[in-house]
Amino acid sequence: MDALSPTALGFFGSLAAGLMTAVGALPVLAGHIPGRATRDMALGFAAGVMLAASFFSLIIPALEAAGVTYGEGAIPAAITCVSILIGMAAVHAMNETLPHEHFKLGREGPEAAALRRVWLFIIAITIHNFPEGLAVGVGFGANGLEGGLPLAIGIGLQNAPEGLAVAVALLGEGYGKRRAWGIAALTGMVEPIGGLIGAGVIVLAQPLLPWGLAFAAGAMLYVISHEIIPETHRSGHQNKATLGLAVGLVVMLFLDVWLG
Repeated sequence: MDALSPTALGFFGSLAAGLMTAVGALPVLAGHIPGRATRDMALGFAAGVMLAASFFSLIIPALEAAGVTYGEGAIPAAITCVSILIGMAAVHAMNETLPHEHFKLGREGPEAAALRRVWLFIIAITIHNFPEGLAVGVGFGANGLEGGLPLAIGIGLQNAPEGLAVAVALLGEGYGKRRAWGIAALTGMVEPIGGLIGAGVIVLAQPLLPWGLAFAAGAMLYVISHEIIPETHRSGHQNKATLGLAVGLVVMLFLDVWLG
């Protein structure tokens, strides 16, 4: 792995994380689907992992990288804050401009009557997963294996319950087991694209490092707030979801300190 370039690490690391979506959806093929409370707890775990990764693996390194160039003071903090907001705004813009459909909230974005419903679901998950791949790629592009490995493992862990949630929701829409699993697996394949872009941009333009790290964090924070946490609280299992979030947060914190 050390012989690979940061760009290649970003691609393969985000690919491995994306494949965990398919792994997480495997219970659908076996016919063993966990109850809604368990799924909400698992999604809460995913939110906790993403929350910890945003701060400990992206925002803090962004502050440190900006500090190397601009020294102590307000400038590193300002760069990081602005980049976070730009990242959140970018995902919001994707939500507003791309037609997609959520399993609970229904359609968002422009009208797209010509698109089949399954493709609207796929677009929604793509909007969700792309920032995660971007974050992994930025981590590898910034600090090689040491910077990207905790992110790749953490994002992979949180992709598993997301893959299961997508597959179960597709079953509810009338899709067969194999097709539901296949679509869920497919949604994770946008992550290596994000990983390649994130790592490539950082490697080619080192001055963009603090901006890229904080941008990826902002994109993930938007997904956490807009998608995952509201989803886990809709069915009355918010206590279990919060427990999952707490466990996910500390697991990711441990991984980041241990492996980083």
